[in-house]
Amino acid sequence: MRAMTGLWRWRRNPLRRRTDLVESWVALLAALFIAAGAPAAGVTVGSLAQDALAQSVRKQHEQRHPVSATVVRLMQQPPVDPDPETSSARDSGRRVVANWTAPDGTVNTGPADAPRTAAPGDRFRVWTDDHGRLVPRPMDRTTATSHAMLAGAGAGAAAAGLVEAARRLAVWRMLHRRYEDWDRAWERAGQDWGRTGAGS
Repeated sequence: MRAMTGLWRWRRNPLRRRTDLVESWVALLAALFIAAGAPAAGVTVGSLAQDALAQSVRKQHEQRHPVSATVVRLMQQPPVDPDPETSSARDSGRRVVANWTAPDGTVNTGPADAPRTAAPGDRFRVWTDDHGRLVPRPMDRTTATSHAMLAGAGAGAAAAGLVEAARRLAVWRMLHRRYEDWDRAWERAGQDWGRTGAGS
């Protein structure tokens, strides 16, 4: 609707100022940049993020190995955690002392995160590096794709926001200059204001 009401700025009429035409061109260029540039930025960043994350997924799957661990004993549970983010992770499992055999054949013993219902003697899966150290589960391709899509969407939104911010700054500068021109015109007109025959 604003675009329809602003079409008069393109017409030739005595009320149209030069800044009106410039403002219309700025709005048109901003709309074109947002329509074409924001999706292009999103696709580019999303594609780059997808490639980087896919490489990270491959590397993690090469360097991390699933092994079976056996619960030796349960560890004391920490006190109630008021933080909902860490408490949800804590409530989904429990800390235990476990034994596991590393890919190089060495037997390791140490604290690990086991299922909530784990009891001494139970077996569960853990992920280790080549030296038998416990590591987080490797990222899967679905998670990597989701992160890449979020990065692309964020880049597209940021590009659109930057273009809109630049448009608003340009319009603000033009409006500020217009007010300065009006002030100077009123100062010139004020010298003859109220005089008989002024300007004739």
